[in-house]
This record gives sequence, C-alpha cells and structure tokens, in this order.
Amino acid sequence: MAGFISKQPNGLYCRFSSVTDCPTAWNMTREDYINMKMQEAKEDAEDVLDNYLKPFDMVVDMYYPNNMTKEEFDEFLEETGYSKGE
Repeated sequence: MAGFISKQPNGLYCRFSSVTDCPTAWNMTREDYINMKMQEAKEDAEDVLDNYLKPFDMVVDMYYPNNMTKEEFDEFLEETGYSKGE
C-alpha cells in the first residue's frame, strides 16, 4: 500500500498517498473505507480470474509431495474432476 489511512480530527478517515504526496480520499466513515477496500479486492480478484489463470496441468506438473502426500493429491485430483490426458 503506497500510502496510509489516518483518523481525521472530525472522527472520519482519510487516505494519504505517498505516491502523490497528498490526500486521495477524505471524510470517509469506517463503512466507506471498508466498502472502498472491498471494491478494490473485488476488482483485483476479477482481474486475476479474467487475465492471469494458469492451465490446470501446471498444478499437476508442479506438485511435489512435501506438504501433501501423493494419496492426498490423488484425492484432490479426483475431487476436481481431473482425469489424466485431459
């Protein structure tokens, strides 16, 4: 986060940007700030789903049995509907 949130003297909140060196949002309630962050998270998640998906074969190819046993991984593959050769 290239900035910070501050509580204003009137009890509301502002966001200060360390990129632009000035406030970028002010007189926000807690709810306003939370809604702003939820919208940012939604937009970020949609961007990832729309533009940065990797093929499922990468999951299969990159698996290494350090933190999940082969049996657990095979169960995961079955639960996801994966069948070899797809």
